[in-house]
Amino acid sequence: MSDPPDEFDWIAALRPLTRGEPAALGLMDDAAVLPARPGHDLVISEDAMVEGVHFLRGEDGAIVARRLLRTALSDLAAKAAEPFAYTLTVAWPPSRTWDDRLAFIRGLDEDGQRFDVSLLGGDTVSTEGPLVVSATVFGWVKAECAVPRSGAASRHALVVCGAIGDGYLGLKAARGEIADPGGKLAWRYRLPEPLLALRQALQTHASAAADVSDGLVADVLHLVEASEIGAVIDLERVPTSPRARAWLATQPDLDRARLELASGGDDYALVCAAADGAALVRAAEACGVPAAIVGEFGGRTGLEVRLDGRRLTPQRLGYRHR
Repeated sequence: MSDPPDEFDWIAALRPLTRGEPAALGLMDDAAVLPARPGHDLVISEDAMVEGVHFLRGEDGAIVARRLLRTALSDLAAKAAEPFAYTLTVAWPPSRTWDDRLAFIRGLDEDGQRFDVSLLGGDTVSTEGPLVVSATVFGWVKAECAVPRSGAASRHALVVCGAIGDGYLGLKAARGEIADPGGKLAWRYRLPEPLLALRQALQTHASAAADVSDGLVADVLHLVEASEIGAVIDLERVPTSPRARAWLATQPDLDRARLELASGGDDYALVCAAADGAALVRAAEACGVPAAIVGEFGGRTGLEVRLDGRRLTPQRLGYRHR
């Protein structure tokens, strides 16, 4: 009887995901070597996910891998960067079999090909706790063209690119808390779409940007705090999908329901500041991404949330780890 697979078998199974990238050194080293690219800045971001917190317990390994890559790549989308590679760390619990690991690799391979990113290396360990996965993603952007969080200024438009609320409702659907004919909402939660297609639109029109992972209200606050300026959000102007609008139509307290969608998180839309908000909206829509001006920056630091001209007070700003 052969020995069970070990970490070296895992590394060997991952090796094809390097896709021949020389920087990966064939996963035979303890490091990757990145060549400099003249005229460009290297953008690096890292995301970690814990089973039962960031994805459902018992979730298929392929979905976990694809969700990990997509949420990490969303950070590069907000910087207007073009991704090219990633490193990976996984802590495997005994409940996850070798078949689970192979499914994880299939997921990495599928979305690695889709988003044209190569595995450069990483680490793998065992744990008695839940499955924990982490990816560090790398992208290029033309020198000094990365979009910061700190660029919002007075009278800049507050623009949302992408729909708000489907991630929050998708988690509810995946848990069986709301109806989801066809499973579209749950799928939207499991596999968000990083808005990498907006790279040129952001470089041309956005002065600040963040991806909407913690919730629209929380992520606008990130721009407010980084830019040291105030902002106003008008919730009735926030773009939502037909599925989210159908859910809103069933809610007895519309104020509370709109605040829920704006605070729920997991949308992976982009929230931006732009001197010409209309131009950014047009550029996003030309890429097939819904967008809208939902407010304005200006005044003292802080965020005001309004609905139909009435000021609302969110009970929660968004998701926060404790």
